[in-house]
Parts: sequence; C-alpha cells; structure tokens
Amino acid sequence: MVDAITAALGRLYAWVLRLAGHRHAEPALAAVAFTESSFFPVPPDAMIVPMVLARRARWARIALIALAGSVAGGFLGYAIGSLLWDAIGEAILAFYRLGDAFAEFQAWYADGGALIVFLAAFTPLPYKAVTIASGVVGMDLWAFGLASAAGRGLRFVVVAALPAFFGAQAETLIRRHARLATWTGLALLAAVALGAALI
Repeated sequence: MVDAITAALGRLYAWVLRLAGHRHAEPALAAVAFTESSFFPVPPDAMIVPMVLARRARWARIALIALAGSVAGGFLGYAIGSLLWDAIGEAILAFYRLGDAFAEFQAWYADGGALIVFLAAFTPLPYKAVTIASGVVGMDLWAFGLASAAGRGLRFVVVAALPAFFGAQAETLIRRHARLATWTGLALLAAVALGAALI
C-alpha cells in the first residue's frame, strides 16, 4: 500500500513538473498553489524553479502568482476547517497523517496562532494542516490572511529569486534553505509551546 501511494505521488510530482513547461504554466501554477494549501500533495515550489530557469526576468511575477494562489487556497483550507471539518477536513488530515500535528497546533493557537501560520507558510511544515486548524479554532481572518501572505510571500520570493540569480545551482541552495527553515520553524514552535506551558 505504501509503495503504491509513493508511486502515485511520484507520478503526480512528475505531472506537476511537466506543467511548468506548458504554455499555460502560469494559470497551472496558480491552481497548484491554490489546491496545495488545503489538500493537494505537491508544493508549487516544484513548478517555480523550472519556470524561473526558463524565463529568469519573470521571477517576481512567478512568485506573485504562487503567492496569490496559495493565500487564496489557504482561505479554502480555513473554510474546510470552519464549515466542513466533519465532512472532509478530518479525512484530509488523516490521509496525510497530520492528526497529531493538528492536535498540537490546536493546543498552541491561543498563544501563538499568527506565528504558527507564518512558520507553516514559510517552512516545509504542513501548511495545509494549519489552514484547516485555523478554521476549526476560528482564528481571526485578518491575522490568518496577513500571516499567510507574509510567510508564503517570503518563501516564494526566496524560491523564485534563487534560480533567477544563481541559475541551476539554486536547487542545492533551496534544499539547504528548506532544511534550515524546517529546523528553525520547529525550534520556534517548541519555544511557543514551552512559553504557553509556563504561562
């Protein structure tokens, strides 16, 4: 079963990469960014790098397209958590095995909701779990939107700027950035949790 899922995800990832070279790559990027924020498994980063390498001068436009699609999709995730948790929200998180992460996010939201959204939006932490959790707990929509825009904006600018200025070497830089961002995000989340426990 695990092998079948892995193979299916590999085919899906390859399909997304092919979309990056399509003549309608920009609308496809917006769609991938939109759906990834709530249920789609492949991040828009997979399209951003080859799209920028093909047309480096358009890196800022490509980052903006990914940002707009992702933030809009984040609101879909919020709506799923707020209005459709029992119908589909719980099933989405179960499919990605994010139930434990969701429970932790819920516990920390009262003290650091905006920070959690920002970190999940910027790092490879599970952003879709956070968008859904934000809807479940009823996080303030303005705070949610601003934190999502800040985190996703910073992430996509970095991912688009690196290949624009460093070319094919950017893939290595992005991998390093992803690891550093993940560990930094986890450390800050741990600090939020510790602070909440001590209050």
